[in-house]
Amino acid sequence: MSALAAVTLRRQGAPGLLVTYADAVAGLPIGPDGKRQRRNAAARLLAICPAPEQWMTRPTPARLADIHRTGAWTFLAWCFTEGHLRPDLDLLLAKLPGSLYQAWAALHRGDIARVADVAGRFGWSANWTRDVAGGGLALICLTAGKSLDELTDGDFAVFARDLAAAPSAGPHTWTHNSSRAFSLHQACYELRICQQPPRQARPGKASLEQRAQEITQPGIRKAALRYLTTVACTLRPGTVDARADSLITFAEYLAARHPEVRGLTQLSREHIEGFLAYNHGRPWRGRVARDQPVSRALSKRTVIDLRCFLDDITLWGWGDRPPARMLFPADIPRLDRPLPRALAPDAGRDLMAAVGRLDDPFARIGLTLLRGTGLRLGELLDLELGCIWDSASHGSWLKVPLGKLGTERTVPLDAATLAALDEWMALRGPQRALPHPRHGRPADFLFTERGRRLSAYRLRHGLDDAAAAAGLRGRDSQPLHVTPHQLRHTYATTLVNVGMSLQALMALLGHVTTEMTLRYATLAAPAVRTAYEEAMGKARTRLTLAIAPAGQPIIPDRIKWLSSEMLKTRVAHGYCSRRLAAEACPYANICEQCDNFVTAPEFIPQLQAQLTDATTLRDDAVERGWHTEVARHSRVITSIQKHLDRLA
Repeated sequence: MSALAAVTLRRQGAPGLLVTYADAVAGLPIGPDGKRQRRNAAARLLAICPAPEQWMTRPTPARLADIHRTGAWTFLAWCFTEGHLRPDLDLLLAKLPGSLYQAWAALHRGDIARVADVAGRFGWSANWTRDVAGGGLALICLTAGKSLDELTDGDFAVFARDLAAAPSAGPHTWTHNSSRAFSLHQACYELRICQQPPRQARPGKASLEQRAQEITQPGIRKAALRYLTTVACTLRPGTVDARADSLITFAEYLAARHPEVRGLTQLSREHIEGFLAYNHGRPWRGRVARDQPVSRALSKRTVIDLRCFLDDITLWGWGDRPPARMLFPADIPRLDRPLPRALAPDAGRDLMAAVGRLDDPFARIGLTLLRGTGLRLGELLDLELGCIWDSASHGSWLKVPLGKLGTERTVPLDAATLAALDEWMALRGPQRALPHPRHGRPADFLFTERGRRLSAYRLRHGLDDAAAAAGLRGRDSQPLHVTPHQLRHTYATTLVNVGMSLQALMALLGHVTTEMTLRYATLAAPAVRTAYEEAMGKARTRLTLAIAPAGQPIIPDRIKWLSSEMLKTRVAHGYCSRRLAAEACPYANICEQCDNFVTAPEFIPQLQAQLTDATTLRDDAVERGWHTEVARHSRVITSIQKHLDRLA
């Protein structure tokens, strides 16, 4: 009967789209009444607007009213899934999809299965997998007019733009569908359909031209933009941004206090001195603005940036430079130099024991790695697969990527840290490489999960939980707040305490100047205490040592000297009066035993006399049981004898 209805419609000259729809309805597993209702609903909609493409351009509320009046949503859903019409996002958000997504899913089961497979590897919940692989995939593919393999990064960008502009997208709808699109984009990247991983929606970074527009003085704005563009070729982006902030701060001060200054050639020392006083206690500005003075470090950086700017354009000979030098080294504020905040040994032990009991594997392993290698937090998160280097003779080492100071280094790994890394390798599983933020090339980052890089939040949260579990308390018995960087300080302090040299510690920490490492040498540490006690012990020995017994001459005659309780050394122009308690002298007869010592035949009598004395002193030391003296005199005898044999 339904097939006859399609033939009848064709004979009556009905629109081709309606005839095609009637043929499709004829094959549905529903009763005759249901088929007739669907054909009639489609006919009513086409009677209102014979051109469906034009009808799709009408406002969404008007189309919803037509759908409600004609009951033709099933017809429209068929048009959308078969590609006769392309739905817009606002309509799909305003109208409950009904059977639309189910009909689309029936035609794209393979696509849904591929997305669901990625969801399983990423550990998505069953509900979220169904939502993304079913509704989210259908929504984006229908609005883009593409299948899964045809999607691009641009399609997701268009979806985000249309979602933000859709009148029917309230806050909840926007949040839900943004999350859907993000997860689907992530799955498409893992399937190598898209070339870029998804990014959280954030305001775009302003260009240097846009930043310079914040400077209201035309002359200063022109010079600042030219300067920032020049130094951007050699400085890191973060350094250029910080320098731009400093120049904007200086320009804002001039605009408020000295509006007559429109160019750098009008600057005077008086303007600089006023800015230095203002900068010392100015409030925070920009997105971190608050009613508090800026930190002393930021105040110092602002002065340094301004000085670099003024000095550079003067050295470069720019025509709009100031008339004279404006900033001097004495103008730069000096900062306090606090000691590294290392944890006390007991606190560090209890904290790491609590870290080992954390439920979050990333926090447990990441914090263990920070404590066992002294890495900075950013260096930890930038580690890549293949960062472990095994040496048959020197054990396992960790290759640390370019970090804060732009240097690479290797750090030895102990057994516990290596075991933690092996545990994470087993948990991580295979994941597609992600673009490196520094150079954009694909990089297999070590700490990734569900297709995304892990952030520092879980590490900080895990550290707070471990400190609470360990019962660490600070001032007023409040829970002690521990930062990840304190684990680096604790690592370095521990190594200093057991006697590691500052040169070796400098290499392990990745410092580029000895001044950075010397901070650890000033700690009140056991290593410093031990060195102090050793030095003081030697000083006390020397202070209490009498040069000669009371009532006796300081320089005895040869006979008394040979029989005295002294550590005897033959000196060409006198006698050594070193007492027994002072131990053997490290400088005794050093010349005679040196490879550079040269003698001649005219000195044979002196050498023979010295050999006689050394032999007598050795025999005397043997009788007294002074073993170190026996060894020392024997070395002197051997050396002098060699010289005499050579001269014979």
